[in-house]
Amino acid sequence: MGEEVVHRGTEQIMGFSFNMETLYMTWLAMAIVLLIAFLATRNLKIIPSGWQNVVEIIVLWLHEQLDAMMGQRGRFLAPFIVSLFMFLLVSNWLGLVPKMASPTNDLNTTLALALLVIVMVHVLGLFMKGGHYVAHFFKPTPVFVIINAIEEIAKPITLAFRLFGNILAGEILIVVLLKLMPIWMPIPAVAWLAFSIFIGGVQAVIFTMLSMAYLANAVKHEEEES
Repeated sequence: MGEEVVHRGTEQIMGFSFNMETLYMTWLAMAIVLLIAFLATRNLKIIPSGWQNVVEIIVLWLHEQLDAMMGQRGRFLAPFIVSLFMFLLVSNWLGLVPKMASPTNDLNTTLALALLVIVMVHVLGLFMKGGHYVAHFFKPTPVFVIINAIEEIAKPITLAFRLFGNILAGEILIVVLLKLMPIWMPIPAVAWLAFSIFIGGVQAVIFTMLSMAYLANAVKHEEEES
């Protein structure tokens, strides 16, 4: 089981390599998010309870963060940010279930999410600021375009590896602890499982907050940034 966490088999389809386990777990994570959304909205009440209460707390908190980072101009990104956070949270926790694996313990998944965010940053920046967005890469002097370009390349790499490394390490350590600890002494494994649940939540928050910070640079007015 420990080797399966690290080494994933691939299948060749039309000349391309596909990690089927990652794909299955990704689809499962998306299905769980959709199920949670359905349970939260199927019987809306003025005084929320159950799943509606949980989801409303998450949505309201993320809206507050969006307003703080981007102002009213960033409200249109709320559906994307909420979906991203919920997907990350469910994905990070899936690997803690026996016989399952987190999609986010595969670098392909985390890098794809990071690239999605960075591409959105540049597309929105060009759409909402035009030439001013391009010009900021050359400030305070044109030579800084090299440094700024390196920074833009580093953003998706650091985003992807931070999430991937933390989730993969957590799952490996749980497997190791379960193999080393006798069946009558599960306390260390249970303690690490609880800690991994916490880490999974924290990593979802960090990835989402950093994504919002990057998107804010493309959405906010220049006078708001200064």
